[in-house]
Amino acid sequence: LPIWDGSITTKPSYTQPALVGGLVMGVLSALPIVNVGNACCCLWVVGGGVVAAYVFQQNQSTPIEPGDAALAGLLAGLFGAVVTVVVSLPLDLIVGPFYRELAQRALDMAGSMPPDLRDMLDRVSRRGPPTLAFLVVAKAVSLMVWCFLGAIFSTIGGLLGGVMFKKKLPPGVIDIPPSS
Repeated sequence: LPIWDGSITTKPSYTQPALVGGLVMGVLSALPIVNVGNACCCLWVVGGGVVAAYVFQQNQSTPIEPGDAALAGLLAGLFGAVVTVVVSLPLDLIVGPFYRELAQRALDMAGSMPPDLRDMLDRVSRRGPPTLAFLVVAKAVSLMVWCFLGAIFSTIGGLLGGVMFKKKLPPGVIDIPPSS
């Protein structure tokens, strides 16, 4: 029989790290131009996992385990996927006309342009606003892709953050793992 030693162990909360890391990932991944950072090894997705591990370690008095950091990163990636899709929806509606105008200007300024590129720019500039059905399907597919990417790369970011931000034990302290 285990003997109670008077200490109280509580399960750490992953909510705050997941929300903070997910917000970092989601907002940076949804913003036009800034989202190009994800072209570099999913920078913002990995960064969300790193932030989640950092926040998780700050909420703990003892060093975090790699599994805890990975779980914080995973949850941040999944929450970040939702944030990315939700934030990108109004941005797509606002920026869409700008992209069409930009394509029209490029088409007007282009002198000797290859016919394939001219056709593509012409299609983009003539395209009207997307239909509601198209937006729903596009955002559903986008959510699935972001969940997949977030689950993988934010977990990796959580592991990296767990290694980078793990608190060191003071000298002379013996780290005894809790008994199960």
